[in-house]
Amino acid sequence: MSNLEEALQVQTDSNVLRAPKITSSIKTQSLSAQTNPTLDIALVNTTSSSNVYAYISGLALNNNNAVFMLQSDGTTVYYPTSPDDTGKALAANTAIQLGAPGTTRTITIPQTAGGRIWFSQNATLTFLLNPGPALVEPSVTNVSDPNYNIYWDFCEFTYNSYQLFINITYVDFVCLPIALQLQNTSGVVTTVTGMPSNGLDTVCSALTTQSAVDGAGWKSLIVPSSTGANLRALSPNSGIVMNNSLFNGYFQPYVNQVWTKYTATPLQVDTQASYGVVSGQVDSSSNLTFGDAGSFPQPSAADIFSCSTGAFAVPTAEMANIAARLAAAFNRSTLLINSDQPDNEVVSTYYTNAITNHYARIVHATNTDRKGYAFPYDDVGPSNGADQSGSLFDSNPQLLTVTIGGLTSTSSATVSTKDQAVSQAQLPVGRKSDPGLVELRADDDNEQRVIAQSEPAYSRSNKNGDNDDDVSEGVNLGESVDS
Repeated sequence: MSNLEEALQVQTDSNVLRAPKITSSIKTQSLSAQTNPTLDIALVNTTSSSNVYAYISGLALNNNNAVFMLQSDGTTVYYPTSPDDTGKALAANTAIQLGAPGTTRTITIPQTAGGRIWFSQNATLTFLLNPGPALVEPSVTNVSDPNYNIYWDFCEFTYNSYQLFINITYVDFVCLPIALQLQNTSGVVTTVTGMPSNGLDTVCSALTTQSAVDGAGWKSLIVPSSTGANLRALSPNSGIVMNNSLFNGYFQPYVNQVWTKYTATPLQVDTQASYGVVSGQVDSSSNLTFGDAGSFPQPSAADIFSCSTGAFAVPTAEMANIAARLAAAFNRSTLLINSDQPDNEVVSTYYTNAITNHYARIVHATNTDRKGYAFPYDDVGPSNGADQSGSLFDSNPQLLTVTIGGLTSTSSATVSTKDQAVSQAQLPVGRKSDPGLVELRADDDNEQRVIAQSEPAYSRSNKNGDNDDDVSEGVNLGESVDS
């Protein structure tokens, strides 16, 4: 395993997300209230299994951002000590067993950066320790991982002194349905409904159908269990980690059309930051050039699905803001129909080209409210536009309810249309597979997430392009989009 310094370099080179800036205006207008030091989370089991387990991991903001997990009682915080070697077992039981189907178990979390709520069904998960301490977490792209053949999933959150921010995610894979409900101290309830109980099978069936249509290999994203049932569906990015030839050349015909269009026509990109709207055009070197900001060569399919490699591995914050919006438009295949990105984007036009991120299309179609991160920049959109990311946030959270197994008529809630803590225009952009945390790679073929003590305060990136730091409680909230 790499050390923390190497990990931070990977974070920089790969544009892994950093914490978003909390501006003074947002603090004053939207996030002035101080949250409680702890938050209750109700975990609801709507699966058909009585053997469902939850795990909480993250960085403790009240303890110098130390790596922690909750113990099995759902309230006691476990701070692992640094082992003398890699791959060591935890010294505490961190499996929080949920009750029988239809029951609720309430846990309590401290203020947390880069947190995850993990779930597993019919088996417990294995977390290991590396020196640091660094927490080695389950991986869907490492076939040697002890959790590889287990049904498991997660949602991700940050809870700090300003707000709770939580989202469901399909950036890496689809497995267990997760739904979110957040009630604030004024009684306002907001909800992300997630997938139905048969969501995984629906996704896998649609991937199989798409493979029959274009022969592009979507069916190969399906991972079967030992019994032949659907275990999970990988995202294209995760699929490429497993097989680097997957989707080779898939986007090239579309990219060629885009390059032809913007040889004659300028592409306007609203950075939604201090850089304003920038104009780009394909130059004589066949690069899409945005003046002094920089240029993009043609992206490969792997670049588009990852949003951060090759053409989108950029050196500056301004280019990162542009890259985020280009990557989103490529995944949604809207660049031929909208030359004002992302301001004139319309959700109904997403994924309508034959060459598109069909995994993302299928995932959104399967979610009952059509929301949830299906690729890293799935929260890019017009300012004050419709959210696609499946995120909830509030500066006055009272109770978070997380349902595993799919919402039922009795577990769903009324959704308020009242504005949340900050406006959509202030929402940060971009969700990498490991937000706000240090990601280490075990080797060139298998990606294993390892987290260590660091400095994030949020698990999001930032639409704002400036790099000014904003320090609160000794935590660096600064640095904008470096996805």
